[in-house]
Amino acid sequence: MRRTVAVLLVAVLLVALAAPAAQAGSAAKIALGLASFAVFNQLFAPALYARPVYAAPVIVSQPAVIYAAPVYAYPSGYSVYPNQYVAIQPPAPMPTVVQYPHGRYELRGDGVTVAYHWVWIPNPPPPPPPPLSSAPPSYSAPSPR
Repeated sequence: MRRTVAVLLVAVLLVALAAPAAQAGSAAKIALGLASFAVFNQLFAPALYARPVYAAPVIVSQPAVIYAAPVYAYPSGYSVYPNQYVAIQPPAPMPTVVQYPHGRYELRGDGVTVAYHWVWIPNPPPPPPPPLSSAPPSYSAPSPR
């Protein structure tokens, strides 16, 4: 009895696990139903099986000849702004003399043909004191208080 149950169990498992029949559309696709040739078929069947080409229909027509004159867009108008006048004051003149108590510096040259250079001009010495008189000064008595 055990042997019969074991054989029956093996038969049921074989039927249950068997692959169903594959329905392939062409000879190249039959191997898809078999597990052992699935990878082989996917790699080499496209090279052996010619697929039909489905191309879009070609439409040939003569292009329409339409020439339109270019359109010129006239400006709508320009804004009129009043003229703006700018008065630019000339810069203050550069000082050419720098005065010190004992002399002065003067700037010489025009900077174009003759280079600028500062020249020191000392003030003249003060006049000598007046000569002393040879007569002694007169003596005056102090005033009483």
